[in-house]
Amino acid sequence: MSGARTGERIRETRETRIVVSVDLDGTGVATIATGVGFYDHLLSSLAHHSLIDIEIKAVGDTEIDDHHTVEDVALALGGAISDALGDRAGITRFGAARVPMDESLAACALDLSGRPYAVIDLPFRADRMGELNSQMVEHALYSFAQASGTTLHLEGRGRNDHHLAEAAFKALARALRMAVAPDPRRAGVASTKGSLELDGGAA
Repeated sequence: MSGARTGERIRETRETRIVVSVDLDGTGVATIATGVGFYDHLLSSLAHHSLIDIEIKAVGDTEIDDHHTVEDVALALGGAISDALGDRAGITRFGAARVPMDESLAACALDLSGRPYAVIDLPFRADRMGELNSQMVEHALYSFAQASGTTLHLEGRGRNDHHLAEAAFKALARALRMAVAPDPRRAGVASTKGSLELDGGAA
């Protein structure tokens, strides 16, 4: 594995303008401004615990609600990570983590397979966490999985929504850190089919 593992995506619609850049071999530096405060907090935690440098600049129609901004940021972030992975040769591919936060516990298992799929079970109690609609957490994770070509299983339980959401993003971060890491024993792609393509079916 050689060369910089970086990616950038620009997503512009009538509803949002998103610029995202990532460095898979960073130190967890987060420069994030989505206009949705608690979302910034979760994404900053994702960067810090995955050791992926993430920069996000987003302008969206938050005067309506947070839906378009949250979704489009997740799509752009997933796309940038997919770009940074390239042909996915030499990576560990799989990752898993369990993360507690006080009374909450989240568990994540993922596969950078190129086959997008998401199973999310995060039972939030309230409708909102700050400016972030609780329903958008699952939607953001689903959108991220689709755009990054990740099979993602993420579940958690807790009595405090803030704790549950943060534990979930930290578990995702730790699993992602494991999966994107170079495997020193792997000469090529970690697939018996020889490819891990976003639109292909690898196993």
